[in-house]
Amino acid sequence: MFKSRKTSVNRFAAASTRQRVHIEQDSVLDSEYPFRLNFYLQPPPADITIEEFELFALDRLQVLKAVETSKLRNRNEEEYKKDIQLALDKYLPMKSNAAKTDLVEERRKDHISHFVLRLAYCRSEESREWFLRQEDALFKFRFEQENMDDKKRFLETANLDWKVVDPETKKRIQPQLERCVSGKTFKDKTTAASHVVNETYFEVPFEKVPDLVRRRGVYVHKGKAYVPMSNQISLVQDEFKKRLAKMLQATAKALPRLEEDDRLKPILLNVEKQYIGKIYTGSADSNGDLKAADVDVMVENHAPLCMRTLHSALRRDKHLKHGGRMQYGLFLKAIGLSVEEALLFWRTAFTNKTDEQFQKEYAYNIRHNYGLEGKRVSYTAYSCNTIIKGNSPSTGDYHGCPFRHFSNGNLEARLYKDKIPPDQVKEIMNLVHGSHYQVACTKYFEITHPRHDKIDTIEHPNAYYELSLGLTDEAMEVEKEIK
Repeated sequence: MFKSRKTSVNRFAAASTRQRVHIEQDSVLDSEYPFRLNFYLQPPPADITIEEFELFALDRLQVLKAVETSKLRNRNEEEYKKDIQLALDKYLPMKSNAAKTDLVEERRKDHISHFVLRLAYCRSEESREWFLRQEDALFKFRFEQENMDDKKRFLETANLDWKVVDPETKKRIQPQLERCVSGKTFKDKTTAASHVVNETYFEVPFEKVPDLVRRRGVYVHKGKAYVPMSNQISLVQDEFKKRLAKMLQATAKALPRLEEDDRLKPILLNVEKQYIGKIYTGSADSNGDLKAADVDVMVENHAPLCMRTLHSALRRDKHLKHGGRMQYGLFLKAIGLSVEEALLFWRTAFTNKTDEQFQKEYAYNIRHNYGLEGKRVSYTAYSCNTIIKGNSPSTGDYHGCPFRHFSNGNLEARLYKDKIPPDQVKEIMNLVHGSHYQVACTKYFEITHPRHDKIDTIEHPNAYYELSLGLTDEAMEVEKEIK
């Protein structure tokens, strides 16, 4: 995290340090934020502090990750809506116009956070696609929750190129329009006819509403789709995605110039791979509760696949390269291995090294990780995001994430070795092919820990360890109560 700084940034790039001018809430709502819904076509209008720049982005990132996780975990509609609303209430609340309280700051935060993440996630095609998917889902959720009056007012100001079907045309094609709703929305033909008469229809190019065409939910004639007002979400989403995709491309081209401001560059580089969660550090003294002799059992029973892979390679080769020692050593430190026990563990593991070689080549780095050498900073264990996006392992390396860095064949073989059922191996591999590595690891945890309730996506190897260990502790407590 960055230190709080009061320096401000105007439209993300200017070096201006003037204070924001206070504007009355009603006038801002009328001019800048009249609706909760936003196509984000214009940059935020006010100066922004560096602190806001970062914190707002991280809060929105929490919401977008909640959106992604809920979709990937196949939540039903009710659970999905509940997940998103909980995340919004906690990190990015936005009340309706009827509330008349705190609306300006809420909408300002939403506006700014979108633009900061747009900057952070425009660097690569993969990042742009991820950001577009989550923002589209968030927009759809908000649109569906909005009241009808504010929806209509928002759309009236959105400059959407939609042609309203005139009464004469609608009467001419009414039988076709009725067939699109008869038997689906309305069982009774008379009711369907009445609905069509009272409904407003838009004429748009059919490629704008592929989902409705696929479901045969609209009448298509000569390349035009006739979309009822009740299905306008498909049209609105198409406009939102099209405009945001274009703006992401433009932002990517402008990014090198924006990053000339040296206050912004480090934030933008770190927001995308930011881990937001518990920090696992461990202790630099000898008060850790894990002994070197117990590491084998504890890692085998409770550690995630990445750490068990490193442990197996260490026991087999009696050595790990630097990347593996860092990833595994900091994990062990965070689960309670004190510096003295760590020195003992690694010394007994490197049986092909003499005491002199060990002291000269490895002991200093171990003490360094515990904050006892060099800058005397006690290093934190790597999060999943750091491991996944870090340096890929090369020949002879065993660090990294198995779901990200194993070949398909090696990963499947490992899953079968761990007695994962074939249908669930397929499910995990599908998640891997979709680049959802942490969700795949979470699914692996749930399969190998069947007594555990559904959990949020695992974002840290030490969180995996704690969940597994906690399940064992609960089972022991139950056994004690039975006895």
